Amino acid sequence: MTDNPNHLATPSGKPRARHFGVGFDGTPGPFNAITDVPGVAVGYTTLISGDGALVVGQGPVRTGVTAILPRPRADLATPVFAGIFSQNGNGELTGSHIVEETGAFNFPITITNTHSCGVSRDGTLRWMQRVLPSALDSGWGLPVAAETYDGFLNDINGHHLTSEHVAQALDGAASGPIEEGSVGGGTGMITFGLKAGSGTASRIVEWQGRAYTVGAFVQSNFGKRHNLTVRGLRAGPEPAIRQGTQRAEKGSIIAVIATDAPFLPHQMKRLARRVPLGVAMTGGFGYHSSGDIFIAFSTANASAALAPSGRIASADFVPDADIDPFFDAVIQSVEESILNALVANDDMSGRDGNFVPALPKVWLKEKFGRRDD
Repeated sequence: MTDNPNHLATPSGKPRARHFGVGFDGTPGPFNAITDVPGVAVGYTTLISGDGALVVGQGPVRTGVTAILPRPRADLATPVFAGIFSQNGNGELTGSHIVEETGAFNFPITITNTHSCGVSRDGTLRWMQRVLPSALDSGWGLPVAAETYDGFLNDINGHHLTSEHVAQALDGAASGPIEEGSVGGGTGMITFGLKAGSGTASRIVEWQGRAYTVGAFVQSNFGKRHNLTVRGLRAGPEPAIRQGTQRAEKGSIIAVIATDAPFLPHQMKRLARRVPLGVAMTGGFGYHSSGDIFIAFSTANASAALAPSGRIASADFVPDADIDPFFDAVIQSVEESILNALVANDDMSGRDGNFVPALPKVWLKEKFGRRDD
């Protein structure tokens, strides 16, 4: 059982899964977050306003945007080796074609609601022009922007997210412990019929005398209630877990995997392919309407990723024969990220009074034996 306060609660004091005695495999980093990977930062803009009947353009509003910086601000033009994997493609991740083509991307990643994905992409370009204009002086930008659907709670057709909100999330991106639950792009999201949203976790992998970090960040918005599984316990049928307003399943999950371990693009794609195994540990099975889209990147090999023309470039990489512990780290951190998104949350009502309950804390105490109050 960990005593690290960052493992037990978010900066605002919301409990994380480990707070209730939920045990996980692997060794987390100091923040148990994607920001344990050096240079990676996360920022949010959260928009919550209004109650009652939906009036398109007015609300209620339950949405936001998440920004993930893969490198420090001054280095955002330097690409990171990357790979993507779509388990079920009922969703969007912009920039995916160039990642497939070149095995790399640059600029921040943003995650928001389905109908604001273009705004977050374009807002990223506006922000880059302001903070690092040299990155766009003689080239083009193809930022990575992803989405999941929050229209059950949010006035999604009201288009409340603006470029200014995107800039706010990017400006506020920081390392260290980060918030989870109904924040940023995860504000209006639902998982297994329960309130979810943004979640994160990390694992330390020892290899050849060095400690590397694998971090995960999820925007969790998927799954059917009866499949919910918490560390092997089939929680979905538990009567103590309330039902909210009934709805058709329109879920998705976006996962971002970061590491400082040196890997080549094909290996980053292999890491991204292991994300669904972590999702499945919680009961996510990639149903028809779910956009299950995953991206993995490595902050190592910066000089190779930005290699100039005219000479041979070289890059370090962990051999494929030694990659299994990193697969473990992806699966473990994704599973915990999803559960953190569920635990660090409260009940929420949104448009038309639609109600989504949180995973009950009393149930967690009873099942996993929290040590104190």
